[in-house]
Amino acid sequence: MTSTLPYDTHTHTPLCKHAEGEPEAYAEAALRRGMKGIFVTCHNPMPDGWSPNVRMAPEEFGAYLALVARAKQAMSGRVEVRLGLECDYFPGAEPWLEKQIASAPLEYVLGSVHSHISAYKQAFFRGDMQAYRALYFDHLARAAESKLFDCLAHPDLVKNQDAESWNPESVLDDIRRALDRIAKTGVAMEVNTSGLNKFCEEIFPGPLILREIGARGIPVTVGSDAHKPERIGADFDLALKALAAAGIESVSYFFERRRTEFRINPDAITA
Repeated sequence: MTSTLPYDTHTHTPLCKHAEGEPEAYAEAALRRGMKGIFVTCHNPMPDGWSPNVRMAPEEFGAYLALVARAKQAMSGRVEVRLGLECDYFPGAEPWLEKQIASAPLEYVLGSVHSHISAYKQAFFRGDMQAYRALYFDHLARAAESKLFDCLAHPDLVKNQDAESWNPESVLDDIRRALDRIAKTGVAMEVNTSGLNKFCEEIFPGPLILREIGARGIPVTVGSDAHKPERIGADFDLALKALAAAGIESVSYFFERRRTEFRINPDAITA
């Protein structure tokens, strides 16, 4: 099946300890789908033992850079392999992230607030889920305001916790305030199809938030968050439908951390 978009902007490697397949396998999958390339965006190393079981260790960062460089060379002339990174954000992490990002020739940097991991919950959850959701969106806005990132990953990830009680209307004022702040920064937001395979069974972000993003003219990217090669480009047709329903007519890609827009072909959106 051919992909309707040229790049998958969110993929992982075994260094994160919960993904399968070398970057070459992800690139081969993109090639089979008729795509131009992939961005490898594995989970960044963090200091002080921050969620070490779901990311590379600090001493493995060099190995990560070499892994992506190897795949780029191996696939040269066939499909593009571009170096990115998915960085955990929480207030106070900025100095570590700034130094880390500056240390490598990254083309694309995702900022993520991973509200479900134990380290984040221990630091910020106080027993009130509604307050926790509001705080999540505040931290998402702070991530954008840090200017460290090109894009914010899976921007309503918090809905996957206690998914049965999730109602975006109940925190809509908090969401709108956060989006107003994000819009001022120029940072993009990701449409991430992996949510269809989570408890929430919905693309990140959901339709209401995506409409709010579109209304503010915030740029969007599209990624599968692939942790297996077969997930490359997965459900991009559904992402395009969601974008069309929100009135969004283009997606963004980052090359050498500079944003370029890709106009969506209306004929690629199937009924």
